[in-house]
Amino acid sequence: MTLRIDIITIGVPQVETARSFYTAAFSATATDAGLDLHGTGRLALRQMDAPATGSATKPPSAGFRGHVLSCIVNQPAEVKSLLDAATANGATVIKPAKKQMFGEFTAVYQAPDGAMWKLAAASKKDTEPVCGPPKPTETAVYLGVAKPKASKAFYEALGMSVNHDYGDKFIDFTIAAGVCRLGLLPRKALAKDAGVGDEHGDGFSALVLTHIAASRDDVDALLAAANSAGGRVTAAAAQTGQGEYAGHFTDPDGYRWEITTPA
Repeated sequence: MTLRIDIITIGVPQVETARSFYTAAFSATATDAGLDLHGTGRLALRQMDAPATGSATKPPSAGFRGHVLSCIVNQPAEVKSLLDAATANGATVIKPAKKQMFGEFTAVYQAPDGAMWKLAAASKKDTEPVCGPPKPTETAVYLGVAKPKASKAFYEALGMSVNHDYGDKFIDFTIAAGVCRLGLLPRKALAKDAGVGDEHGDGFSALVLTHIAASRDDVDALLAAANSAGGRVTAAAAQTGQGEYAGHFTDPDGYRWEITTPA
């Protein structure tokens, strides 16, 4: 029983418009399960006025939503290329592509649907020309939390293993091939890194993280573990109209998870 992020679902005003944006911005491939981010995870889009069971029905937060999505590529030129593709399709630049204080080369933009994306290069220098659309080497979700060490304990109770641990400054977890990384930062620090204010909104964060379990027993076990570790089960596991067995919980900071398996 190990929790992982198989699918990132974001709430959007118009699904088809958002699908067109992400397909163009990441050269992503559309599948029945969402958009394939070149084998580094999947992105699903849900109409904002029709959130998943167990999710809030309020409109999206008007302030900082508390999370940042991230795409990691090999070199700085690929960051620039992805940023150009995003802005050409309607994204707004929050932080332009450039080398940061500690040598990291990054950019941040806000997609037309409101989601915030950070682009980062794994290396500090370009080593080869960019031939064709860049393919991410990793995708990640960074959550702004009250206390990263406390959130770390919660996620460890659900089977996740820490990769980097800088206490209450930054923590992330190891990932397997084909899934997204999870990172934890203090909310204010995450907002500052993204280049925005940390004002809280009062609506739905427009984010649901989905884990596809191997069996019904695993669904039940993860929901029970989340409840015992300080989370809250918002929808008990049950058969869905889509032919799945699924339940929902929130972590101690209120971020929403869906645990599902084919029925």
